[in-house]
Amino acid sequence: MSDDRESYCREVEAYLCRKNDGHLIRIVGPAFEQVTSWSRRGIPIRIVFRGIDRYVERYHAKGPRRRPARVEFCEADVLDLFDEWKRAVGVASAATPEGEAQDGEGGATRKRGTLAAHLERVVARLTTLRGGEDRSLDAAFEGLVRELDAARAGAKGLRGEARDRVLARLRVLDLALLHAARAGCDVTVLQRLEAEADRQLAPFRARMAAAVYAQSKASCVDRLIREHCRLPTIAFE
Repeated sequence: MSDDRESYCREVEAYLCRKNDGHLIRIVGPAFEQVTSWSRRGIPIRIVFRGIDRYVERYHAKGPRRRPARVEFCEADVLDLFDEWKRAVGVASAATPEGEAQDGEGGATRKRGTLAAHLERVVARLTTLRGGEDRSLDAAFEGLVRELDAARAGAKGLRGEARDRVLARLRVLDLALLHAARAGCDVTVLQRLEAEADRQLAPFRARMAAAVYAQSKASCVDRLIREHCRLPTIAFE
C-alpha cells in the first residue's frame, strides 16, 4: 500500500509539473502527507487532476504568474470535486472511514448560480461542441440548443410548479444526451471506461453491497462517458 501511495504522489507531482510548464516542485514533507491522505481516502487520481486544473485556471485568471502553483493550494478544489463525485456515483457513506467527518461537514455550501446562467453556460458548451471535429452528436445538439435557448429566455421569472417542470425536463434531456453519447461510443472505449470505473471505486468496494456497487459503477461510467465526450450537465439540481 505504501508503494501505491508513493506512486499516487508522484503522479500528482508529474501532473502539477506539466501544469507549471515543466517547473518541478517536489511533493515532500507536509505536502506529501497531504497528497497521500487523498490516496488513503480513495480520491481518484482523475479527480485530483481536475482539482489542480480548477485551481490553476483560477490562478492564471489573476494575471501574470510570479511563481509556480503548489499542490497545497489545490486541496479545497480537490475535496470539493471529490464531494461532487461521491454524490454523483453514490458512495458518500462508504467513502468516509470510521471516525472521520464527511467532506464539507460544517463548511459552507458552494453556490450554484442561477438557472438562467446555468442554461447559458450549457448552450455555449453545446454550441462549441457542435462546431468541433466530432459531428456524431450534431443532430442531438441542434435540438437541445434550440430548446435550452428558449428555456433560458424565460428562466429568470420561473417560480413554483413552472420551475419544477423545467427542472424535470432538464433531467430528461440530460439523460437523453448521455444515452446518445453512450450509443455513439466504440465498444473498446466503453470497456476502457468500465475498467476505469472499477479502479475509481476499488477503495470503497469492500464496504458496499453488490447491488449498491453495481449502481455506483453504472453512475461512475456515465460520469466518465460525459467527461470523454466533454458533455455539459444539463440537469440543474
